[in-house]
Amino acid sequence: MSKTDESLALLPSGFADLLPPDAQVEAENIHTLMSLFRGFGYDRVKPPLLEFEDSLLAPGPGAHMAPKTFRIMDPVSHRMLGVRPDITAQIARIASSRLNKEARPLRLAYANDVLRTRAGQLRTTRQFTQVGCELIDNTEEIHADIEICVLPLLGLKALGFADITIDLTVPGCVARLMEAMPEDVRIAAEKIVEQRDVGALKALNDPKAMIIAQIMEASGRAFDAFEALRGIDGLSDEPELSRHIDWLAGLYEGLEKALGDLGIDDVTITVDLIEQSGFEYHKTYGFTLFSKGVRGELGRGGAYDLCFGDSKIMDTARGFTLYMDTISGFKDSPVEESRVFVSASEPLSTVMALRKDGWICVRGTSAGQEPLDSCTHLYEDGGVVEL
Repeated sequence: MSKTDESLALLPSGFADLLPPDAQVEAENIHTLMSLFRGFGYDRVKPPLLEFEDSLLAPGPGAHMAPKTFRIMDPVSHRMLGVRPDITAQIARIASSRLNKEARPLRLAYANDVLRTRAGQLRTTRQFTQVGCELIDNTEEIHADIEICVLPLLGLKALGFADITIDLTVPGCVARLMEAMPEDVRIAAEKIVEQRDVGALKALNDPKAMIIAQIMEASGRAFDAFEALRGIDGLSDEPELSRHIDWLAGLYEGLEKALGDLGIDDVTITVDLIEQSGFEYHKTYGFTLFSKGVRGELGRGGAYDLCFGDSKIMDTARGFTLYMDTISGFKDSPVEESRVFVSASEPLSTVMALRKDGWICVRGTSAGQEPLDSCTHLYEDGGVVEL
């Protein structure tokens, strides 16, 4: 390959070709997940890659994705278009418009690529596939929340992941406590929270900072965390926050019961109310999924108000997204498949008969002998023999 050819093959930062066998691994993982979700009544939708900027970034989930959105000019309408950085905003649009008269609960699933302007520290790719579900309803029942937490765990188990952790949080918890702080204390507290320095928080000598410090100390396994959270003085003065923590405790108990019923014993439930990144439009609860030995998050989810633009429809949506770049990057390559080489002189009906028996067939392209490196078997004299 010449130097010029090498430069032509370069891709922009954050983009990559998915080659064999990795592309096949991801495709099979997506098929496994979508089949599972379909079995729970989730119907697949496929939004477009681009939308008008005003629509994609309308008030609601999409408004929080503006900094991550690529924009281009539409040569037909001469309006600005946005390339989706996340699919949740598109689900909100679809549910609030195209499917606004459909009976609730509405269960939707998706598996599509997204594109972002920047890569993160843990996610170095800017284009990756999101697979997820959204359960849209207008009732406040915890059963739906339990379902939306259990489904991604079942999906990860179906893909062979073990030692999974689901980390629960209350979105906006820290921001809510900081609202009453004097501005100089709030600015200092924001930096300290990022560093997770309990001692420095307590040293601010502010009652709200003290509550945040105790919340930080309470982080850990769910049972112990809720015991500690119930003992924090001052949380009773925050009725909305206390209500969300109580809801989170109920979600934990329901999730524990569901996992026991399913016989899943390698999922750890933790609580970290300090974790807020990525939950900008969520309410009541959010969660992040991890697995031992895997760098970065496997997915995240939570509840949010389903609104789109000035739409007055205000359902509650619960959903989750699994990140296929992380998942497929830590999945073993598929088991070596048995491939049978079939000479070009054999009729295609022979290939179809072998395919019906489950063989992967590699048919010759010429009458001469061809390299058989990719094959494990050979079809000759009316039968299959191992190479």
